[in-house]
Amino acid sequence: MDNNFRKDFPFFSNNTNKDIVYFDNAATTQRPKCVIDAIDNFYQLNNANPLRGLYDLSVRATDEYEKARSITASFINAPKTEEIIFTRNTTESLNLIAYTWGFQNIQKDDEIVISVMEHHSNILPWQMICKIKGAKLIFLEFDKETYEIPESELLKINNRTKIVSIAHTSNVIGITNNVKHIGEIAHNNGALFIVDGAQSIPHIKINIQDINADFFAFSGHKICGPMGCGVLFGKYDILNNMNPFLRGGEMIEYVTRENATWAEIPHKFEAGTVNAAGAVGLAAALEYIKNHVTYDYIEKKDKELSKLLIEKLQIIPHVHIYGSKNTSLHNGIVSFTIDGVHPHDIASILDTEKIAIRAGHHCAQPLGQFLNVTSTARASLYFYNTEEEVERFIKSVSKLREWSGFKD
Repeated sequence: MDNNFRKDFPFFSNNTNKDIVYFDNAATTQRPKCVIDAIDNFYQLNNANPLRGLYDLSVRATDEYEKARSITASFINAPKTEEIIFTRNTTESLNLIAYTWGFQNIQKDDEIVISVMEHHSNILPWQMICKIKGAKLIFLEFDKETYEIPESELLKINNRTKIVSIAHTSNVIGITNNVKHIGEIAHNNGALFIVDGAQSIPHIKINIQDINADFFAFSGHKICGPMGCGVLFGKYDILNNMNPFLRGGEMIEYVTRENATWAEIPHKFEAGTVNAAGAVGLAAALEYIKNHVTYDYIEKKDKELSKLLIEKLQIIPHVHIYGSKNTSLHNGIVSFTIDGVHPHDIASILDTEKIAIRAGHHCAQPLGQFLNVTSTARASLYFYNTEEEVERFIKSVSKLREWSGFKD
């Protein structure tokens, strides 16, 4: 193997998994031992309900939880620690915005602009708001040659636009949108600007002040952190003027029989017992990426592996790749089809070879409709994958039509 970071991941050395080629990183990544240890240590040493107890153990739990918030804020260069809200995942983060800012501010005939490449998590909340409020959902389409959103499409953002919500990186075609430019257009038209960073933050260093998004959402489990812990960054003044998303314990300041007042942000948006161990695990993952692996290495490895995989796939007859012809723009995400072999069969056959990939519509059906394809197979790579694994994947893919009964 040609990757020194694999030793940090118990998954790859476990006898159960040691022969698996894991190419489903866009769905979830593996966790390094430091993340597993951080979660384990929290439960062994600091397990108490944070924010509520005055005894030492609860104070320690609170300190660990708030330290994780501070580490997360620093990781994306957020101006204030209070601008970090812990959620379950990107989906919950986007729904939080829709159910709060959306219900408060969207009116009849307003417009919400998204792109055709969005994950369902960045479509369904806005469909709901538009149906309830009588607003219009507008889709930006991309050029099918470059896979980029052209300037002519961005003219759809105008003074009727109240929200622009865009995926930073597509989970199907891997293209990274110029969100800084799109955000400038949104703000120039008085719109709120939201970025779905679920697929970008694992691969690209995020500077939230440079992007200047009003909201930025991501999931910990896609960047070597635990499942069940996501992040929503929101600008302080916007968060301060929003209603709570969920109501119950910890998010209140004072409750009477008739009414209630809310806690300060971010706690106003974190109702109930929080996922403290998840936040601690996420913080360990972010520090591992920042201080041990580095984004310089990740971007270099992404480009090397994507280039190798795409160039080898292109040689195989009957294979069709979806995404830019510029291999460096795929961010480790390569979706493809094979003539005569259904994507589900591709994934199932590869599984018999101990190669794990994803097949289906990837929670992006409007994108499939736009590309005239109902489903694809998706190989998604990360920095701990190797050239040897790519070669093994290519060897198996080259035999898929033969194994399916075709005589080429």
